[in-house]
Amino acid sequence: MKIKLTPFIKVLLKLAITVAALWYVFAKIELQQVIGTIGESNLLYFAGALLLFVLSKMVSSVRLNRYLGSTGIHISEKANLKLYLLGMYYNLFLPGGIGGDGYKIYLLNRRYDVATRQIFWAVMMDRIIGVVALFCMAVVLFCFVPGMRAYAWYSWMLIPLSISITYLVFRRFFPYLLPVFRITNLHSLVVQLLQLLSALLLLLSLKVPGNLEGYLFVFLISSMVAVLPLTIGGIGSREFTFMLGGPVAGTGFESLHCP
Repeated sequence: MKIKLTPFIKVLLKLAITVAALWYVFAKIELQQVIGTIGESNLLYFAGALLLFVLSKMVSSVRLNRYLGSTGIHISEKANLKLYLLGMYYNLFLPGGIGGDGYKIYLLNRRYDVATRQIFWAVMMDRIIGVVALFCMAVVLFCFVPGMRAYAWYSWMLIPLSISITYLVFRRFFPYLLPVFRITNLHSLVVQLLQLLSALLLLLSLKVPGNLEGYLFVFLISSMVAVLPLTIGGIGSREFTFMLGGPVAGTGFESLHCP
């Protein structure tokens, strides 16, 4: 028997998972030690990380505008950036399945004579293409993590495979988005590189010991987990992933006993 959950129950479940994940994280850390570490951080590195993060969001906004343009929605980059930032804001406070994305779709549908279905898939494929780029970069970092290099040849094959599958999906189901497939993949690569460099500067700012490649790998994995509609706004899921993977990643995955 199929169980159908009401929106209210879904919100309660996501809230419960969010609270449980945050409780687990805060139960495992010493808050005073965390505050002390932040207080001793390198502010120059921190400022650089913030700048790179902002730049990554600006490039993400340009990528979204390419998809919207393919549906016949033509808006200025400035107006699109405002819309993108508004969506980010609502992602934290709208507890629905797609949060801020849903608000963007609603707003665009009201202002432009374009089918809701086309707008929906343009916004969704923008997000999906970003996840594909995350996955590809995670594969690259996986190959450079000590203890994992023996699997490099196998893992590298996942990159062209994932891109090929994505291309076939675009070609089969979303031909109107295909003209921007290449440029948006490039945008996604730039976005993830900027965010990866931002994470690296944060690690350097906090003087985190251990294997940086491993931490960056977990950062990418946590970013993919945060996309899943498991918690409200992704809060808790990223931190929970770091709590589980961080200690292993910081030692170069030796505890996995890889050849």
